[in-house]
Amino acid sequence: MSKGKVNWDWVNEWKKDVNPLGVKEEFKAMWIPYGLPEIVDPVGTKYGIDVEVQPAWDIPKQVFISQTIVGAFYSKRGNPNHPIEIDAIRDQALACLEAGAPNVHIHVRDEQGYNTLDPELFHHVIDPIRKEYPDRIVCGCMVPFQDGEWDKMIGCMEEGLFDQTPINPTACYCGDCLLAKPPHVMIEKTRICQELGVKPQIAVYSDGDIDNADRYLIKTGLLEKPYYWIILPALPGGSPMQNPHAMVDVLMHYVRRIKEIDEESQIVVCASGRASSYLATFALLLGLHIRIGMEDTVWMWPHRNEMIKKNVDHFNMFKQLIELLGREIIDPNEFRKMIGMRKPGGKLK
Repeated sequence: MSKGKVNWDWVNEWKKDVNPLGVKEEFKAMWIPYGLPEIVDPVGTKYGIDVEVQPAWDIPKQVFISQTIVGAFYSKRGNPNHPIEIDAIRDQALACLEAGAPNVHIHVRDEQGYNTLDPELFHHVIDPIRKEYPDRIVCGCMVPFQDGEWDKMIGCMEEGLFDQTPINPTACYCGDCLLAKPPHVMIEKTRICQELGVKPQIAVYSDGDIDNADRYLIKTGLLEKPYYWIILPALPGGSPMQNPHAMVDVLMHYVRRIKEIDEESQIVVCASGRASSYLATFALLLGLHIRIGMEDTVWMWPHRNEMIKKNVDHFNMFKQLIELLGREIIDPNEFRKMIGMRKPGGKLK
């Protein structure tokens, strides 16, 4: 074995019965138990009275988990398992609720497989949910892209179909499409949501969206507290998360910027893009809430290419993970109180 650059002659001097200081000493580690009778006290210190040296972390025990079903972006070409058909969307939502999901996030698709705000299709999915699980939270993604959809959006909210819906202070290329919400659109939508008792989610794709929300919705005094953010940074066109280090840096940056605006903000982090389940897991470690499912990613894990097969499988995986991390899924009515959402049945809180 090569000796390298270690000065073994000097090491061997210290191994002698009498060390270089002229002191007789065994060759051993130094150990003086100053805190007897404890060797290492995990809670306090002998030199302090009622000093807690390792206090419990300030992480909420309860976590909200939002289950998406299909979204507006991905097709069966992106993931052959996608529940595009209306009955499949309904059935997968009900399966997640049966497994214990406190919330489902609903999009519906037309016969060509594209996102639509058709009230009849929403009723087809949501009416059975309301009947079988009246206490659960239903989020509907009311993003009017087509002519006539603005009125359909208002009609769906007036009918009490949804408890919450995203507000997107966004202008970005999401994949190969331009996704932009002019200020007057997001402002008016926020006003309507609050008047109709639908809780707005601030949905951000990049850190510029955080500033847009602050400028147009918060500093104007329009958006009512508590603020409720949903983060989708890892989608194509969002903030790059090409590796674990970027994932950590980007999410911490988002969270810090949001907390600078309002420390009491509630934040939901999506298992989005290639970061997928690792991003949501990191969010759980930070004490944040999560959104999972087939809307925001096609992959089970960032480092493998296996695709999500069923939404309920994704939910059960995170349900187990939440328990392993010593947290628990919050009761939907408790979450309603937390974010100032109306009570079940469409009545304002």
